[in-house]
Amino acid sequence: MASEQLTEYERKRLQNIKRNDEVFASLKILSKASDLSAAGKRQKVETKSYKVSPQKKVKSETPVVIRRSLRTRGMPPDSKGLTDDLAHSDNKNSKSFSLEESSSPDLEESSSPDVSGPISFKDAYADRSESGSDRPLIDAILSVAKQHHGGLIEEKADRVLDIEKKPQVIVCVKPECDENLSEKCDLGSLVKDFDGSKACKDEFSGKHDACSSDLMKGVVKTEKSEHGSPVDLGSLTLKPNNIARIMPGRILIAKFFPSNDMRMIMAGNKYGNVGFWNLNPMQEGEDGIYLYHTHTGPISGIEVQQSCLSKIFTSCYDGFIRLMDVEKEVSDLVHSSEYSIYSLSQNPNNVNTLYFSEGQGGLNIWDVRTKKSTTECRLHEARINTIDFNSQNLSIMASSSSDGTACLWDLRRMHTHKPKPLKIASHKKAVHAAYFSPSGKSLATTSYDDKVGIWSGVNFEDSSMIHHNNQTGRWLSSFRAVWGWDDSYVFIGNMRRGVDVISPAQRRTIKTLESPYLSAIPCRFHAHPYEVGTLAGATSGGQVYVWTSS
Repeated sequence: MASEQLTEYERKRLQNIKRNDEVFASLKILSKASDLSAAGKRQKVETKSYKVSPQKKVKSETPVVIRRSLRTRGMPPDSKGLTDDLAHSDNKNSKSFSLEESSSPDLEESSSPDVSGPISFKDAYADRSESGSDRPLIDAILSVAKQHHGGLIEEKADRVLDIEKKPQVIVCVKPECDENLSEKCDLGSLVKDFDGSKACKDEFSGKHDACSSDLMKGVVKTEKSEHGSPVDLGSLTLKPNNIARIMPGRILIAKFFPSNDMRMIMAGNKYGNVGFWNLNPMQEGEDGIYLYHTHTGPISGIEVQQSCLSKIFTSCYDGFIRLMDVEKEVSDLVHSSEYSIYSLSQNPNNVNTLYFSEGQGGLNIWDVRTKKSTTECRLHEARINTIDFNSQNLSIMASSSSDGTACLWDLRRMHTHKPKPLKIASHKKAVHAAYFSPSGKSLATTSYDDKVGIWSGVNFEDSSMIHHNNQTGRWLSSFRAVWGWDDSYVFIGNMRRGVDVISPAQRRTIKTLESPYLSAIPCRFHAHPYEVGTLAGATSGGQVYVWTSS
């Protein structure tokens, strides 16, 4: 009856709908669409992660007291004010509250570290469960430190034997200085003293036969580095077992532990946590991740004392430098400043001295033994982001600053109130990093003006600006280009979840390291100092990726 009431057009429309449904059913379009959507989804890779055991809150037996004002209770106002005891206790509470506010939200239940005194590893260790222990980490570092110390003793003994066998020779080396910088070069300090004999310091006046030009030509030789690289970029791979989330929040610094006996990552985040990840743990079933809460603000530097690998210095934006002594299992306060500390470094030529930036452009050279500052000067108009030393001439230091410059300094002339730089590398915006190449012949700078600068030449006068998108925004750490294992490549992250490889010789990006396991943007990198082909990258989500050469 209903079909008789339909018009010819409506009946034809229903027939077309029925015919189309039959065609779609025969083609199985819906099932194929569901299969395509399932195949297009990214497979989740299970990675290692740090463990923080939640602590059960103890219910308070005291009754809850509802606060009511005098006005709601119908009482006249009290004009006496607070007593002296209450006012004194209120000041204490306000100070402790400010420390709690700066602690990590992931570790808000744990008390903030005592910034004024030593902190034991037991109190600073994040995993306080019954099964969690940092003993494997302590044993691993002490074992490596013991082997390193024994190797140093044997090396020193071999050097003493070689010195006894070799005759004493006096050699004068003529410095290579720029014509414009010849007045700044300390010629007398460049005269080397070999085997305990005193060399002449007559500023190469020509009065001594030992300093003749013919002798210098025969002794001093300059060898050019080869362009070939010891690592094949195609062999760098990222495996799932080399991926881990070692800490919460943004990682500001990540470095390899300086030893070829143990592959371990050290990292610091914006919450004041210092994390360790041993990629080859000693015990089976162990993830090798350990987290310590030793500071109350962002970590700005991690340095391992080269003469004793069991001592690790850490600096923080809160103005404190701490020494993590693994042998004593304590993190002790080394230096406190009223200004923020933005970078920390150590000169390989002097292991008892720390170089760190504080405040707006200030540099502090701190003697660990005397616990006093040997030099304080202002180098830049804004904060110093990185400090690095030339491997061939440890008296030359590079600093990058948010004032848009990277400068080279002579440490022998840093005792003046405002020293003059040997070289100024200028950018249009803030310079986040400036690092020397492994040979010391080039300098790589990273700026927020979307440029990676390569400075080379005898006096770093040759410059090339390579375009690179460095706009990371406010939620990611700034990009910092780092050198590989020679002067062939520079590694830097990109906003497409990859790692760009820049060739200084070709002055362009020649390759991008990509992987389906790379789920975040790596911002901070470090090349292993002893393992060629091992590269670490850290993200703003606490993840660490380690590329290895297959």
